[in-house]
Amino acid sequence: MRKIIPYNQDLVAYAKELRNNMTLGEIAIWREIKGKKLGVRFSRQIPIDRYIVDFYCKDLYLAIEVDGSIHFKEGHQEKDMKRQNQLKSLGVTVIRFSDLDVKNNLDWVLKEIKIEIEKLKPTPSPSQEGKSSEL
Repeated sequence: MRKIIPYNQDLVAYAKELRNNMTLGEIAIWREIKGKKLGVRFSRQIPIDRYIVDFYCKDLYLAIEVDGSIHFKEGHQEKDMKRQNQLKSLGVTVIRFSDLDVKNNLDWVLKEIKIEIEKLKPTPSPSQEGKSSEL
């Protein structure tokens, strides 16, 4: 059973606002991952702890972040690292892509996401392998 990670309720309204105002990079990724297109369900702009992640798969504890130009300004990378470390301490794996990578190399971004999904997917227990679902 998956654990529920607490979040700041005050972020819910802001997360909804972010969902309605996604960047072009976020829109491009969302088109490719929504509706279990990669075999798992992602949600967008999800509060976790005191942060909002761009995309989140609750089953795998996987967050995807799309970093726009502000993330490359002085001091922001330290904030991102602090945030990423806090999410990691909660059991969340965070993968980051620049907005430019998403716009210019979406195939590579999706390949990297798929690799991470495969790494995080639980493997079937040996007792379940080979069992027929027919009874």
